[in-house]
Formats: sequence, structure tokens, C-alpha cells
Amino acid sequence: MKKIDDNFYDRADEHINLSNKQLSKTSRGKVSASMMYSVSRFNAWISACQFNDADKMKAAKQETIKYFVGEYEKMLDQNLDDYIENFDKYMK
Repeated sequence: MKKIDDNFYDRADEHINLSNKQLSKTSRGKVSASMMYSVSRFNAWISACQFNDADKMKAAKQETIKYFVGEYEKMLDQNLDDYIENFDKYMK
């Protein structure tokens, strides 16, 4: 597993705090959908930055999707386990 840099959780918390602010104007589902879209858009951009042309990016598309989906699945699994273990504490 890669070492997490010192500011990893601070950056994540900034995104979560923004999403929490948006909850005052709309539903959790809409905030979640917007956040997922923004993450996918940003990841498409950082992926594009690795290539010199669209054909090379297209050739790597499925590998790129597999990487990001796999990383998301691991993070979601860890966070779901955390909420299961701490449900009463977090959901009060």
C-alpha cells in the first residue's frame, strides 16, 4: 500500500466540508452525485495529462477505469467498515 502523505486527510476533509455546506441547499443524493461527477471529471483530466495524444489515451482507457474503480472500491470498503464499527458514535 502506498504511503499517505501528511496532507491527505486534510484535503479530503476540505471536500467533505464543502459537500456538507451544500446539504443546506439540496439533498444528500444530489450532493453525492455532484461530488462523484467532479471526482470523475478531475480524474479524467489528470489521466489526460499523462498522454501526448487522444489515441494513446483511448488505448489506455479500460486500464485507467480499472485503476480508479479499484481504488474507489478499496476506499469505500474501508469507510463502510469504519461506519459499521463506529455506527452509534458517528450517527448520533
